[in-house]
Amino acid sequence: MSPTTNETQGAQAPDMKLFYACFISLVTTAFGFILRALILPQWGVDFNLTQTQLGEIAGVGLWPFAISIVLFSLVIDKIGYKTAMIFAVFCHITSAILTIFADGYWMLYLGSFIVAIGNGTVEAVANPVVATMFPKQKIKWLSILHAGWAGGLVLGGIMALMLGVDTRWEYKIALILIPTLLYGIMSLGRKFPVNERVQAGVSYKEMLQEVGAGGALIIVALIIFQLGAVFGWSTSANVIITLVITAGFGFYTRSFGRPLFIILLLIMIPLATTELGTDSWITDLMTPEMNKIGLQAGWVLVYTSAIMFVLRFFAGPLVHKISSLGLLALCSGIAVIGLYMLSASTGVMILLAATIYGLGKSFFWPTMLGLVSEQFPKGGALTLNITGGLGMIAAGVIGAGILGFIQDKSVDQKIAQYDAANHTAIHSTYVTEKKTSLFGDYEGLDQTKLATASPAEQETVTSIRETAKKEALRYIVVFPLIMLVSYLLLSLYFKSRGGYKVVLLDNRAPVDEL
Repeated sequence: MSPTTNETQGAQAPDMKLFYACFISLVTTAFGFILRALILPQWGVDFNLTQTQLGEIAGVGLWPFAISIVLFSLVIDKIGYKTAMIFAVFCHITSAILTIFADGYWMLYLGSFIVAIGNGTVEAVANPVVATMFPKQKIKWLSILHAGWAGGLVLGGIMALMLGVDTRWEYKIALILIPTLLYGIMSLGRKFPVNERVQAGVSYKEMLQEVGAGGALIIVALIIFQLGAVFGWSTSANVIITLVITAGFGFYTRSFGRPLFIILLLIMIPLATTELGTDSWITDLMTPEMNKIGLQAGWVLVYTSAIMFVLRFFAGPLVHKISSLGLLALCSGIAVIGLYMLSASTGVMILLAATIYGLGKSFFWPTMLGLVSEQFPKGGALTLNITGGLGMIAAGVIGAGILGFIQDKSVDQKIAQYDAANHTAIHSTYVTEKKTSLFGDYEGLDQTKLATASPAEQETVTSIRETAKKEALRYIVVFPLIMLVSYLLLSLYFKSRGGYKVVLLDNRAPVDEL
C-alpha cells in the first residue's frame, strides 16, 4: 500500500506513516461500532430494554458523529488536525470507561454518545488529510483509508467473538482501547498537511458558499430535531432553531449552495441507512437463523466486512473502468438483491445472501466521499465531512431507529392477532411497555414479565419475534432502490454535459453551474 510515482511526481511525497495513523484511527471507530453491535442483545437482557431502546442506543452511537464532524470541519483548519486527533483519543478512552461501568440505559446511552463524538472527530481529520495527500486519486485512497473501517469490523468482531459468549461484555468493550492507544501514539509524532483548499488560496467564505443555506438546512435540521428528541424540545422550537441557524448561515454566505452537492447530501441518507443502519442491527436480526446452523450471528457482520475490506483496495481500478457513479449504481442494485435475500433466506443460504450484501455495500461510503471531494474541492474539509456527518446521523436516527421500531410494531401487531385467533391474553400481559419514538408510539415487550411466562407462552413470543426480525430487513430494500435510480439519473446528467470530470483546484478552472 504505497503511492505510485505518478501520484507523487512534482509534489512532496505523502507521509505514509501519517496515512497509517489515519487508517488505524478508522479501525478504532469500527471497533466502537461492532463491539456495541455484538453486545446489543446482551444489554437488552441485562438492563431490560425494549428493541426500540436498543435501537436508540445503536443510533446514538452514530448520529452525534454528525455534530463533531461538522463542528470540527468549521474550525479544524484553525485549531489543527493534531489537536482534533488528540481530542478523539480522549473521547474513545472516556466512552470505554463509562460503558464498562454502566448501570442502565442512560449510561449506555452516554457512553455511546461520546464514542460517536470521537468517531466524528477522527473522520473530520482523516478524510480531508487523505484527500489533500492524494488530490488526483481521491477515491482510490479514500477507499483504502475506509478499508480501515471494514478491517476494524473484522478484527474487532473476531476478537470479541473468540472471547466467547460466556465472557463478560465489559471485557469486550475494553478491546477498543488497543487501537485507540496505537493511533494516538502514532499521531503525536507526525506533521499534518495544510488542507488543499487552504493551499489553493480558497477563502473560508468560499468554502461555506459551496454548502450554502440549502446544504445547511439539511444537516442542521437533522441535528436539531435529534437533539430535540433527546432533550424534549417541542416541534415548534426545533423548527425555529433550525430556521434561525440556517438563515444566519445563508445571510453570511449569500449562497443557496451548489445544487449538485445538495442532491448528493440527500442521496447520502438512503446510502447510510442501507449500510450502517443495517449493520447496526444485522447481528440481532440474524441471530435466530444463525443459531439454527450452529453459528454466532456476529459472524454475518464479520464476514460481510471482510468482503468489504478486501474490495476497497480495488476501488481505484474499478472507478477508472466504470466511473464512480457507475460503481455506485451497480452496488445499489446488488444491495437490493442481498438485503431481500437476507430477509428470506434460511440455513446456509444466509451465507450466500450475506456475500451478495457484502459485495453491494463495499464501495458506498468512500466512493460518495470521493465523489464529493472531486466535485467540490473548494468546500475543503466542510463539504467532505458534512457528507459523512449527514450519513452518520441518517444511519443513527433513521436507519438504526426504524429497524427497532419496525420490529416492536410487528411484534405488537402479531401478538395481538395471535391472541384474537387463539383467545389468549399474551398481549395484555407482556406487551405493556408504552413508549414514544421518532417514528411514533408503540408498545414493547416487558422482558422482566416475559421471563416469568410459561414455556409455551415464551415459545410463542420467541417465534413471533424471530419472524419480525427477518421481515424487518425487507423494508430496508427501498433505500438502495432509491439510490439506484438517483445514480442512474446523475450518470445521464453528466453524460449530457460531456462526461464526468474531476475538478482540480490547481488550475481554478470554471465549474458547472451544478
